[in-house]
Amino acid sequence: MDAAASPSAPLHPFWPRDLLIPSYVANDRSMSEILVFLFSVSGLLLLVTWLVTGSSGQLGTWRRLAVCWFAVCGFIHGVIEGWFSLYYDVIPGDQSFLSQLWKEYSKGDSRYVIADNFTICMETITAWFWGPFSLWTVFAFLNNKPYRFVLQLIISLGQLYGAVLYFFTEHRDSYVHSEYGHPVYFWFYFVFMNALWVVIPLLLIVDAWRQMSTAQTFADRTHKAKRK
Repeated sequence: MDAAASPSAPLHPFWPRDLLIPSYVANDRSMSEILVFLFSVSGLLLLVTWLVTGSSGQLGTWRRLAVCWFAVCGFIHGVIEGWFSLYYDVIPGDQSFLSQLWKEYSKGDSRYVIADNFTICMETITAWFWGPFSLWTVFAFLNNKPYRFVLQLIISLGQLYGAVLYFFTEHRDSYVHSEYGHPVYFWFYFVFMNALWVVIPLLLIVDAWRQMSTAQTFADRTHKAKRK
């Protein structure tokens, strides 16, 4: 008998294959539709933010790219991850577009369709703190606010901490929630798309450290000069 027709065969595409997800309903949107939406909206936000940051002429290329990053983070954290934080319990059977996006992503990490406690807590904090804070950071840089690098440091530390825990908890589980080694579901969905929140926040932490150290050095010298 064909394994796909066997009564014991799993009725979902997630790993481990013996997961029980009785409410699961297969997506009616293709992988290409979902990815085109995600990257089109992110690309549009990048373009708009790039144009806005260039209009004043006050920000250099590196700083404009950093602001673009925070704009995209605001969208991904606030909208996409915000959706998960609100509807994680119904996503397996829901056919809303963002629920289907999460079911597609769950082929690389099934913790998102089994209401995993760590994932719920981590994504809720990310959505409701780092989402609004990312947009606040965009505002702060566009308006040259003195606290802009403080925000950059806080958000980047939070993102890095969350990403490290995300990878480490799955490592402790021996990567059972994905098809280990799969070029799309493991290496692209799980590794690459999340590694961005390790590499880029690390760079921004170093940048914020340098900027704040320079400002403090200047403040110390000014204070010392006034005392003479």
